[in-house]
Amino acid sequence: MAGVGLMASSAIPSLIRFADRQAMASRVADLVAAALRAGMGAPGNGEPGAVTQPARLLVSGGSTPAAFYRELASRTLAWADVAVGLVDERWVPPSADGSNETFVRETLLTHKARAASFIGMWHADATPLDAAADVAHRYAGFARSDCIILGMGNDGHTASWFPHAEGLDRALDDDAEAPLVTAVRAHESDITGAYLDRMTVTLKTVLGARLCILLLSGNEKKQVFESALYPTSAAAMPVRALLAARKDLWVCWAP
Repeated sequence: MAGVGLMASSAIPSLIRFADRQAMASRVADLVAAALRAGMGAPGNGEPGAVTQPARLLVSGGSTPAAFYRELASRTLAWADVAVGLVDERWVPPSADGSNETFVRETLLTHKARAASFIGMWHADATPLDAAADVAHRYAGFARSDCIILGMGNDGHTASWFPHAEGLDRALDDDAEAPLVTAVRAHESDITGAYLDRMTVTLKTVLGARLCILLLSGNEKKQVFESALYPTSAAAMPVRALLAARKDLWVCWAP
């Protein structure tokens, strides 16, 4: 299992700076489009004659990736051969405020990207814990995604790995038997608002992605990232688990 104690700062990736958010959106869209093209038609299990699988992309909510999603949606790809899934979801139906699915449909699954298939997380079950097994089955194909897009909150969370959340240990579990997705319940804060119950991918899923990108914007996020470079508890600042686990992480920032 991934540790949730102190982590060595020497292994943490450095910040890639862009002049502005549009420049970051354009460059990252090019990078992700190339990763998806490379993933199209790859054997599903690496064995000769295996059924080919679509390219797979995991995406996050939040305001920062919106410009990037619109850029990516304009790229010429065989979008019908791309499957898009969520990094995490507030436990609300797509018709409700706060739905990451709705956000992704309105920003990414437009224009040329409308042809991509989408696999959501929300389920009619009362809680994400009740739905975890079903969502894990849906997301089995994302065990080896071609790209995952992550963000970070001002409290140091990424995905729905919130500080000291119920279920955080499961979310940061990278053992072979660890689930790909799990339910968490955050402690209420200005960042979570009333959306405490969440479904999220786990560290195991993040480790399985061929390309991992963390998108940040604004000076406050930059300061939070810099704070994460110092040894501290991943339970208190879960983004540190990501920074320590993915030495090849692209940490992209714009003012």
